[in-house]
Amino acid sequence: MEKKSLSFFERFAAKVTRYTGKSGAFILSCFIILIWLITGPVFHYSDSWQLVINTGTTIITFLMVFVIQHAQNKDSVALQLKLNELIAASSRASNRLVDIEDLSAEELETLKKFYIQLAELAKQEKNIHRTHSIDEAATRHEHKKKSQAAVPELPER
Repeated sequence: MEKKSLSFFERFAAKVTRYTGKSGAFILSCFIILIWLITGPVFHYSDSWQLVINTGTTIITFLMVFVIQHAQNKDSVALQLKLNELIAASSRASNRLVDIEDLSAEELETLKKFYIQLAELAKQEKNIHRTHSIDEAATRHEHKKKSQAAVPELPER
């Protein structure tokens, strides 16, 4: 796959999140706070002295929210695509789960209940290596429907 050149913000956000996630950024932040504390007596702990740290931390926090959210959104999409690829590549996995993140909360709750049922079935199994899947459940359901259709109904009396 050919890599597309990233926008300025993409490159900036990647560098900022990479740097701020390292211990050096934390140490630098502690150093800045230490300098600010040391200068307190020089400025007689004035309102302006307090305003410097309050304003600085507020601005940095405000901007970091957007940079971090951008990075998380990008990582989330990449992770979803990787999971979709694994689901699509596995013949035993249910393709119904591809793009599951686009379902409504109600639809997700329905699927969750199904997986809770599968978990209960798995707990009842004596063989811990036995698995259950949506496809397996669907195959069993189809088999049951065919079996019931093959059985002739008894005439009513």
